[in-house]
Formats: sequence, structure tokens, C-alpha cells
Amino acid sequence: MPERKLADRIRDAIRLRGYSIRTEKAYLHWYERFVRFHKLRHPAAMGAPEVEAFLTHLAACEQVSASTQNQALAALLFLYQEVLAIPLGDVHALRAKKSTYGARLNSGMWRARPAREEKHLRPALPQP
Repeated sequence: MPERKLADRIRDAIRLRGYSIRTEKAYLHWYERFVRFHKLRHPAAMGAPEVEAFLTHLAACEQVSASTQNQALAALLFLYQEVLAIPLGDVHALRAKKSTYGARLNSGMWRARPAREEKHLRPALPQP
């Protein structure tokens, strides 16, 4: 019996673990982009240096967000660890710049007004 295609093996591993269909689609997307980036080389013939090169390319050339780069890394780690059973070790790639949106929310810039400032906005309740 011929060996199954790698995309089918990824799909089976994802479904076996009960991941969502959106995760399956995203992981297959990153697998395909990774293989195309390395000119259709099989992932089993590559390793951590190629993963690092791909992630660095995403951050430096395509300027993806940090969360997008993290998703690509998670998909490739799943591919190597769960499907191919090849340990990658530490992956050191140029990381995408993190968003400052959350920092603004926590800085107090968006803090709600204290209740004393809104006192005049509340209707007075009748006193018994």
C-alpha cells in the first residue's frame, strides 16, 4: 500500500486530537506555504534552520503580526513533532513586532471614569 500524502496525514492527526476545522485549515495552509517557500522540498528533508528561515521571512519581509507568526510556528511544530516525529529543538527566528494595542488598554488611557464624575448623569432616586 502506498504511503499517504503528508497533507492527509496532517489532517488525520488533527482530527484524531479533536482540533477544530478552522485549526485544520490554518495548519494545512501554513504547511503548504512552508513547502512552497522552500521550493517544494519535503519537510522531512528539512529541519530547524529552514523553519527559522521561514518564520524570519514572515516577520521581516511579509511583516506579519506576532500572532500570525505564532500560528505558523504552532502549525510547523505540530507537523514536525506530531506527524513526522522529528524533534526540532529550539527555533530561534526573528520575531514579529508585538502589537501595542493591549498595552494602551492596560495603561489607564482607556480607564473608565470614576463614579463620582458620573453622579450627575444618574437620575436621582426618590427617598422614602
